[in-house]
Amino acid sequence: MSKYLLIVEDNPYDLELARAALDLSDVCCEVSVVQDGQEALDLLRGGDPLPDLVLLDLNMPRVNGHQVLAAVKGDPALREVPVVVFTTSDEQADRAAATMAGADGYVLKPEGFNDLIATLNGLGRRWLTTPHCA
Repeated sequence: MSKYLLIVEDNPYDLELARAALDLSDVCCEVSVVQDGQEALDLLRGGDPLPDLVLLDLNMPRVNGHQVLAAVKGDPALREVPVVVFTTSDEQADRAAATMAGADGYVLKPEGFNDLIATLNGLGRRWLTTPHCA
């Protein structure tokens, strides 16, 4: 059974880079993308299957990443889904709020494309490793 990654990202440029980096990475998984927090919550609450990892941007329209994280970690049906905040924000307040809300990780989006591939490889090894990848 393939692993499943949900990317929650509203910036089309960041999303395009992430997709390209995933294509060049060693990460082997199904990928779904939503572009705001409300879409993420709707997908997760409909949850079959639930993702093996959620990469969550913080600054989004409608429902922001902090709100999504709080809703996921506060829902008994969703709280075990790993959520890694994947953001450009290096603000200590954002890190602290994400940690307090139960984020499973906090990763700054790298600036360079090769660094993005390496970061996604690391996240994939940690959360999405499966022996069925070719």
